Amino acid sequence: MPNPDDPRLTTQVSGIDQTGQPVRSTVVTERPLTLFLNAQEIVTLMTIGDHPDALAIGFLLNQHMLRKDDVITDVAFDDDLGVVVVRTENETNYEEKLAKKIRTSGCAQGTVFGDMMEGFDEIELEASAELRTSWLYALTAKINQIPSLYLSAGAIHGCVLCCRDEPLIYMEDVGRHNAVDKIAGLIYQNKISSQDKILYTTGRLTSEMVIKTVQMRIPILVSRSGFTAWGVELAQKAGLTLIGRARGHRFVALSGETRLVFDADVKTGMNA
Repeated sequence: MPNPDDPRLTTQVSGIDQTGQPVRSTVVTERPLTLFLNAQEIVTLMTIGDHPDALAIGFLLNQHMLRKDDVITDVAFDDDLGVVVVRTENETNYEEKLAKKIRTSGCAQGTVFGDMMEGFDEIELEASAELRTSWLYALTAKINQIPSLYLSAGAIHGCVLCCRDEPLIYMEDVGRHNAVDKIAGLIYQNKISSQDKILYTTGRLTSEMVIKTVQMRIPILVSRSGFTAWGVELAQKAGLTLIGRARGHRFVALSGETRLVFDADVKTGMNA
């Protein structure tokens, strides 16, 4: 879960308020993290700086630079240099892939590489997974009550891996892409089965969020924010359950509605 008391993640800045009176504001940190895969420099990410190993592994997995069966021999992080190095048993060379970059719609200048749709059409999400409306109502309430950097400082996105009505992993970062990559890395590191899980995000349901969720084999994606047309189109193509504008007891589902089980009263949120 987020640790808003970690002194590395926020700082205090002086200013004035709307009346001209002096104030002290808590703001999130933002620092560069340069990622190497073996001896090759891959990218420099702007991040709050926590969980650099999970972020690095998740980024490489979601860019198809690491395969599920690749063996990672070491992940080395140098805080002073702002560098993380992921080492694998096999040699890697992604010079051609690095030349094909796509700027995404994400905050903090999210960038992905060409071939982002690689293998997308072959992925089959778990058809028997379900999302009960009672779980959804409970999740949104629980997530909103968890102490977070968003509540203390704002200017940040969160992603939560959930099982039924319980949040399992909550990651935050200046860009939602970093937050979801951290979860991907932790799923890989801890060998977590994702086929029955739910991914909750505070950010928009864009094409890249849909693609990453499908690549992680998570069948249900929920956001309190809205959709993009391509995000909806890709979700429908993949059979991903896509739910947006989830606030209180309200939501809109634009894909994968068959996984929804309406077991709670809309007015009370209690089981019907």
